Amino acid sequence: MNQSVPYLDLPAQLRPLRAELEAAFARTLDQCSFCLGPDVAQFEKDFARFIGAEYCVGFNSGTSALHVALLLLGVGRGDEVITTPHTFVATSWAISYVGAKPVYVDIEDATFNLDPALIERALTPRTKAILPVHLYGHPFDVDPILAIGRRRNLPLVEDAAQAHGAKYRGQTIGTFGAMSCFSFYPGKNLGACGEGGALVTNNAAFAARARALREHGSTVRYYHDEVGFNYRMEGLQGAVLGLKLKHLAEWTAGRQRVARRYTELLADTPLHLPRQAGWAESVWHLYVVRHPRRDELKKHLEANGIGCALHYPLPLHLQKCYAGLGYKVGDFPVAEKAARECLSLPIYAELTDEQIQRVAAVIQDFFAR
Repeated sequence: MNQSVPYLDLPAQLRPLRAELEAAFARTLDQCSFCLGPDVAQFEKDFARFIGAEYCVGFNSGTSALHVALLLLGVGRGDEVITTPHTFVATSWAISYVGAKPVYVDIEDATFNLDPALIERALTPRTKAILPVHLYGHPFDVDPILAIGRRRNLPLVEDAAQAHGAKYRGQTIGTFGAMSCFSFYPGKNLGACGEGGALVTNNAAFAARARALREHGSTVRYYHDEVGFNYRMEGLQGAVLGLKLKHLAEWTAGRQRVARRYTELLADTPLHLPRQAGWAESVWHLYVVRHPRRDELKKHLEANGIGCALHYPLPLHLQKCYAGLGYKVGDFPVAEKAARECLSLPIYAELTDEQIQRVAAVIQDFFAR
């Protein structure tokens, strides 16, 4: 019987940690530290150290962290923020939440990331920030974007929701911009047992205000200096993330092993395989292949017990919720082509070589027909 391969296998990751996780849960129950608390504070210190930054502020989601990051920069109604149309919608939500307008720029064909060469033509006097995404775990090209920011006095916010530990020119991402924002959604490379996020910065004032904004705009209980939010990280998630962070380097190495093996086994197929730029060290949150017959290939994989997924089948500029921005089909051809052709294969540290070979064999069978 042919082996099935799930797209994502969280139980395989959690089984070896079960006893430690249960001990962490018990500690949270004993302390009754359900909102913020000592485990969140310790995780913030540990994650800041892991990224190489001064401060980490834990949030209830990566979306909340992005929202607060733009508030800290003073982005508001009538402003514009440069971003990518090929990513999860939360990046654009943060811009909309502060009353600003997402201004999209097409992506690079090789990396799926925002194309720095196209940014300047999208700038206007209303542009207040640049918000690219380190997509699929691969860093965006930081240096040219920083250079534009310096020339135009535009701060950079790194959406690092998919790129925990990725490196750009040897430096861990998350330390290049004014701030960076991470997600700890369960399927991420570093995932909570529920929702979670973080804002990372080297700016003490940003960190202090972020801590207040996540807790109802308060630094002293029942005294509120500004309108804030209930964006606190749960104590339980801080405990889980602190435990799992210790395993992240090992899991990243596992993902990199899987990506290398896929690339070897699929090199002779007609697929457009993901490429890693020479200046990048990807953490391979996703392994995304491309082909014009994507939908047929997806059906073939699923019929043979191989899990797969679409990231992302409709670009943000064509989403119904953003119809009012006035974009149309053809405005960002590279992103639109990627949306039609992209297919994500299973990738996680626990994948065995036998499973990887099984995925490759089913793909080879599709093209042999």
